Amino acid sequence: MLIGYARVSTDDQNLDLQRDALTQAGCERITEDRLSGAKAERPGLTLALEYARNGDVLVVWRLDRLSRSLKDLIEMVTLLESKGISLKSLHEAIDTSSSSGKLIFHIFGALAEFERNLIRERTQAGLTAARARGRRGGRPRALDLDKRALAVKLYDEKEHTISQICQMMGISKPTLYKYVGAKREITSQP
Repeated sequence: MLIGYARVSTDDQNLDLQRDALTQAGCERITEDRLSGAKAERPGLTLALEYARNGDVLVVWRLDRLSRSLKDLIEMVTLLESKGISLKSLHEAIDTSSSSGKLIFHIFGALAEFERNLIRERTQAGLTAARARGRRGGRPRALDLDKRALAVKLYDEKEHTISQICQMMGISKPTLYKYVGAKREITSQP
C-alpha cells in the first residue's frame, strides 16, 4: 500500500501541490503536518508510521518534507527499513524498494558518516591545539577562590539558608554543593 506524507512549515503555506502529487502517485492514504520539520513530534508522520505495515511504501513529495538533515533522513530510512517499509520520494525519484534506490541511500549514509568523522577529527584537532596553547575548555568558574571559600564558610556556619547563600553569592544550589564537596575532599585527604 502507498501511504503519502505531506508537510508544510507554516499555516500560511499550502499542501495542495503535495496532496495532488501524492494522489497522482497512487497513495491510498495521506497524512499531513503543518509545522516545522525541526519539531521532533510530528503527529501526521507518527500516524503514517503507525498505519504502515510490512511491505508498504511511505511516499513523500520531496525528501526535505520528511526530514531537515541528512542524518535525520538516514535515521528515518533505517527505522522504516526495520519495519519493512520502503520510502519513495517523487521529486528526487528515489525508491528504496528498488536495489538502485537502496544503493543511493547507502551512499548517502556513507557520506553522512564520513562527514561526521571529519567533524569529529577537526574538533579533536582544534581541542588538542588549544590545550597545547594552555587553553582549557568548559564553562568559566562562577566564583574565584576567595568567594568560593566564603560560600563554603557561610555554609559551614549554618547561620544562613542554602537559598540565602546562593542568592548572596549569585550561584545555584548545585554549584554551592559542588564547592562544599570539593572543600570536604581537600580537608579529608591525608
